[in-house]
Amino acid sequence: MAGKKQFDMDAALDAAMIQFWRVGYADTSVGDLSRVTGLNRSSIYSSLGDKDALFLRCLDRYAARYGHKYDAALSGAASDPLASVRAFFDVTLKRIADPEVPDGCLITQTAMAIPVLSPAVAAHARQALGFQRLRLRAALKAGRMADRDAEDFAVHAAAVNQSLAVMSRAGAGPAQLLAVVDVTVDALSQALRAA
Repeated sequence: MAGKKQFDMDAALDAAMIQFWRVGYADTSVGDLSRVTGLNRSSIYSSLGDKDALFLRCLDRYAARYGHKYDAALSGAASDPLASVRAFFDVTLKRIADPEVPDGCLITQTAMAIPVLSPAVAAHARQALGFQRLRLRAALKAGRMADRDAEDFAVHAAAVNQSLAVMSRAGAGPAQLLAVVDVTVDALSQALRAA
C-alpha cells in the first residue's frame, strides 16, 4: 500500500527476541526494542503490541524454535532412550556454542526473573519451563521407564539442562558443560540398566 512502511515481521521478532535474550525483560526498554527492530515506538505498539505482548511472542518464538529441535532429538526414545537424552542435551550444547545467539537460555533467564514480571508473563515462563520436563518425561516413558522414575529423571534432566544455560552465561566452557551432561547421562544409563 502506498505511503505505508512495510517491514519484515520475522526479522523484527527475531531482533526483539535476541534483545530480550541478551539483557532480559526488565533491562530491555521500548527504546531498545525500537533500536534493534528499526521500528519507531508507535509501529512497535501497533504491529507487535506492548512490551509484555511482544515479550510473550518472543518467548513463544524461542520455545517453538528450540522445542522442535528437542522433540526431534527425543523422537527415538522408544528404541534408544539414552541416545535420545544425549541428543536432547546436544541441542542445548549446540545452541550454547552458536556464536550467532546470546549465551544462556531465554526461558531460563525469564524464569529467574519471575519475581519482577507481570503475572501473565510469569505464568507463561512457568509453562514454557514445564514443557521441557513434560517432553523428557514422555520420552523416558516411551523408553519403558517406570512412571515415577521417568518423572524423577525428567525433573532432573530439565534442571541440568537449565543449569547448562546458567553456567554458560557465567563463562563455563564446553568441556565443563559436557562433563555435566556426561554425569547425567551416566546416571540415566545406570537407572535404565537397573530397570
